[in-house]
Amino acid sequence: MHDVIASYFPVLVFGVIAVGIAGAMLGGSLLAGHQKPYAEKTSAYECGFEAFDDARRRFDVRFYLVAILFIIFDLEVAFLFPWAVSLSHVGLFGFLSMLGFLGMLTVGFIYEWCKGALDWD
Repeated sequence: MHDVIASYFPVLVFGVIAVGIAGAMLGGSLLAGHQKPYAEKTSAYECGFEAFDDARRRFDVRFYLVAILFIIFDLEVAFLFPWAVSLSHVGLFGFLSMLGFLGMLTVGFIYEWCKGALDWD
């Protein structure tokens, strides 16, 4: 049992140091920061504009659709970087696998385009 505790002691020390650094940063920001609120800053809309519409109105779903499509095609680029770096090591099978992956994403993109998901009326 003593060996188990001794083996996790560095993790405990690391955790205590991390909590200490986080507390010091939080305390430093509270002490050094300018805490001077005024009426305009503490209002509901900090941007300076008065509320011009109801916050509970219906939100256009196309914003979410564009965000989801961005995430999908952004992940495509994230998968391309390690493939491009290791292209000389993966050989023909890796090259053809990535071509298949890109082909599936291209078919998905064309499908979304034909369905009108990218059109903004």
